[in-house]
Amino acid sequence: MTDEINKPATAVTAAAIAPGTSRRGMLKAAAGAAVGTALAGMPIAGFPQIMKRDFQGITLRHIGVSYAVQREIGEQASKDLGFKIEMQNLDTSASITRFVTQPNSVDIADMEGWQVKVAMQRQLLQGIDSKKIKEFDGILPIFTTGVYEGRKISRQGISPYEVMYTESAAAKKIVEGQQQYLTFLPQVFNADSLGYRPDKVGREVTEWKDLIDPKFAGRAAILDIPNIGIMDAAQALESRGDLVYGNKGNMTKKEIDITINALIDLKKKGHFRASWSTFEQSVELMASGEVFIQSMWSPAVTAVLEKGIPCVYAPMAIKPNGKEGYRGWCNGMSLMKHLSGKKLEAAYEYLNWYYSGWQGAYVARHGYYSPVPRTAKSQMTPAEFDYWYMGKPAAEVIKSDHGQPIGAVNTVRDGGSLAQRFSNIACWNTVMDENQYMVQRWNEFKAA
Repeated sequence: MTDEINKPATAVTAAAIAPGTSRRGMLKAAAGAAVGTALAGMPIAGFPQIMKRDFQGITLRHIGVSYAVQREIGEQASKDLGFKIEMQNLDTSASITRFVTQPNSVDIADMEGWQVKVAMQRQLLQGIDSKKIKEFDGILPIFTTGVYEGRKISRQGISPYEVMYTESAAAKKIVEGQQQYLTFLPQVFNADSLGYRPDKVGREVTEWKDLIDPKFAGRAAILDIPNIGIMDAAQALESRGDLVYGNKGNMTKKEIDITINALIDLKKKGHFRASWSTFEQSVELMASGEVFIQSMWSPAVTAVLEKGIPCVYAPMAIKPNGKEGYRGWCNGMSLMKHLSGKKLEAAYEYLNWYYSGWQGAYVARHGYYSPVPRTAKSQMTPAEFDYWYMGKPAAEVIKSDHGQPIGAVNTVRDGGSLAQRFSNIACWNTVMDENQYMVQRWNEFKAA
C-alpha cells in the first residue's frame, strides 16, 4: 500500500512502451507522463490543452454537497479543460432529492456510497466504463477490492466497495465484486472523528464517549444530519458501554430507540449546546468557544486553525475490545443517464481530470484524501505529502489552501498517516433499512 501511494508519476518515452502494450496501457503511460512533468501546486499541461479544441461551448453541471463540490475546483477544471464546469451546492437531503426529482438538470451527480444505492434503485445513472479512466489502476484498493493493508475494510454501514460496481453501461443494479462498469468514481474521502478545543478541554480526547461526558454539559454539539448524526451518537454510547450494536450503520428499531432515547435524555439535561448541519456552523461554534467538543469535519478543523485558534481532530484508533474507530465516508462522481454524445465524452475528460493531480493536492490541504495519491503527490511539495498522507513530522510550516499556517515544523497530523486512519474505520456513512423510522425518531430528538 505504501508503495502504491509513493509510486512516482514518471515521464514515459516511446522506448519505454514495450511491444504489445495495450491501448489502455499506453493511455495510462501517457497520463503518467503528463503528471510527471507537472509542477507542485500548478495545473497540469498536456491533455487539457488538447481538449480545449474539442469541447468548447459545453457546460457540465456538477451538483452535490459543499465539502465535495467546491467552486475553486470547478474553476481550475474549466481553465484546464476549456469547457465550463458549473458547480452547485445543496445540502445532503436536497441533493439526493434533486437527483431523483430533476435528473435531467444534473450531469455529474456527486454522491456518497449510500446515495449511490438510492440512485441505483431508481435507475438514474449510467455505468462508468473503467477502461476509459486513465488512472483507474492507481485507485486505492479500499475502493476497488474492499481490502486495505491486507484486511477487509469494515462492512458496518455502506462501504464504497459494496456499491461501486454495476453490470453494464445500462447500470440497472449494483453487483458484488469487481466489474468493468462503475456506479460512481471515488473523488474525495476521509475518516471522520470528534473535533475539540484542547485549551478548553484540557486533555487529550481519544474516545467517542467524551462527546457525552457530563464534564462538557452545555459545551457539546452534534451533527444534525440524521443518517450521520445517529452514528456519531452510537459511537459515543458504545464507547461508554451502554450497548454493543450489531451494525451501527444498519440499526434495528430497538437499537434506534435506545440511541434516540439517550440523546433526548442528554438534551433535556442541557448537554448539547447546539446541533449543526453546515460546515460554517461547526466552525463558528468551535472558533467562538461556544462549544468545546463536537462532531466535526476535517476542513472545519483546518478553518478554526486558520483563525489562530487551537483545534484537534481526535485520533480514534480501534481499541483491543473493538470500541472506538473512525466513521469513514467517500464522495464520488456518477454520470446521469441522459448524458450522451459529445457531452458524455466531455464528462469522461472531466472524470480523468480529477485524477490528474490538481484536485487531489487541493483537497489534501483541507485534510481530505484523493483515491489516487500518486498523482496528488506530483502536485504537492515533499513536506506536504509526507505530512498529509504519510503522517510524518512537518519538515516545513504546513499551510492551508489559503496560505494560512496550520501546522508548525515537527508537528504531526492528527491521527497520523492515511494507513493509520483507514486501518481504524469502525463504520461508514449509510442509509438504514429502518431509515424512515430512524428519521422520525431523530426529529423527536430535535423537537425535545
